[in-house]
Amino acid sequence: MTVILAIDAGTTSVRTIAFDESARPLAAARRELTQYFPRPGWVEHDAAEIYRAVEATMAEVCSGLSEAPAAIGVTNQRETVIRWAKSGSAPLEPAIVWQDRRTAARCAELEALGLLPLVRERTGLVLDPYFSASKLEWLFRHSDAAGPDVAVGTVDSWIIWNLTGGAVHATDATNAARTMLFDIGALAWSAELCELFSVPAAALPEVRPSSGSFGVTAPSAPCGPGVPICGVAGDQQAALFGQAAFEPGDAKNTYGTGSFVLMNVGRTLPEPGEGILTTLAWLLEGPGGPEATYALEGAIFATGATVQWLRDGLGIIGAASELEALAGQCDSTGGVYLVPAFTGLGSPHWDPNARGAIVGLTRGTGRPEIARAAVEAMVYQTRDVVCAMTAAAGTPLVSLRVDGGASAMESMLQLQADHLGVPVRRPKVQEASALGAACLAGLAAGVWSSTEEIAQHTQADLALEPAADRAAADAAYAGWSRAVERSRNWAGA
Repeated sequence: MTVILAIDAGTTSVRTIAFDESARPLAAARRELTQYFPRPGWVEHDAAEIYRAVEATMAEVCSGLSEAPAAIGVTNQRETVIRWAKSGSAPLEPAIVWQDRRTAARCAELEALGLLPLVRERTGLVLDPYFSASKLEWLFRHSDAAGPDVAVGTVDSWIIWNLTGGAVHATDATNAARTMLFDIGALAWSAELCELFSVPAAALPEVRPSSGSFGVTAPSAPCGPGVPICGVAGDQQAALFGQAAFEPGDAKNTYGTGSFVLMNVGRTLPEPGEGILTTLAWLLEGPGGPEATYALEGAIFATGATVQWLRDGLGIIGAASELEALAGQCDSTGGVYLVPAFTGLGSPHWDPNARGAIVGLTRGTGRPEIARAAVEAMVYQTRDVVCAMTAAAGTPLVSLRVDGGASAMESMLQLQADHLGVPVRRPKVQEASALGAACLAGLAAGVWSSTEEIAQHTQADLALEPAADRAAADAAYAGWSRAVERSRNWAGA
């Protein structure tokens, strides 16, 4: 049996999953990651802990395999940045996580200087602390560490560096595209943007196709030496690939710590759309060299993070799995809306000064109503993004493929179908990011010959049709829009 390992280094946990040649999961292991919040708006990880979790989960999965895996794929939380010393491979400071907002003022300053059009044109992104460039600028400004021994990268680069024993300092194009330092048209690091953010280009990793060689594992690797690492993609692009969204117009939403809607828009780089990001879906080797596929993306910052807050912050639920049942205890929120702008609002608002709000509270509001408002917020935020995305693409959404933890809630998915007016489909393998990384690796290793062959292995286990009458959904959505306006620019007021 041919086995491919997928390492999924997410925001709250690291997982390693083994897949067979039919893209079926065989074994999995998971370790949670510690979240650090040293100041309001700051979010950090221990990079050493991330790699220890990789080692532990790989060792657990590989101990049950009869032979070495044929290939390894890596997928990861994207904009999170790490700096380390090449000599000794030790992190220089805590990793700054994508949710971190410490550089909001710097991004506002750059926008006030009129630099947003440059950033949009080169990277498809917006000037927001979500992305890596301002985080790296902050690290270099607040540390004396510099010179040829300093390496920087996103989490995939850190994992590849360690798995190869420091032999390979590389990333793939999808992760590079999230740094705000990469020209997605020229498919190269932008010297202009590196200079703007004072990031030494020599410290950045080499950018490679998403399906191709990233070296082989060192003797110290948990799976043993010589296993090729040949599939790498940011978690949302990997999920798009794992959902077999290979045709322009195909779209998916991953309900994770945040929610991320991506739509495949084909081989031509589109013009920037209002409130929506343009990014690389993947970069694959073609007959004439690497070929880019582009995507539109809407980033929602708090989905699973909202559930965690209900559990850990308010104590409304004891476990995430209790949310749907509690929300189902009421037929309506009674006009209550929860806007989970804990770290600002992402697409399509891009307001780092927005803050969370619960509006419409009455003496009749209880735990079920707040739980239901949290579930509905997932639906409303996705509708916000899809409306902006279809306007930018100029084409309507045909269906939405879904994955991630919250996609287990069928009642939420039915609401999603009702609000979007399109079918919602959930795959049998819901670890879509890990599956996408495995598929990218398997494609490079010759396990599968084409994306068409990969698509034959993806199947849906749930398909929900929208309600015929959207009047109630539209009325509820109008109330959501009012609630969002009340959360806007709260920290900047």
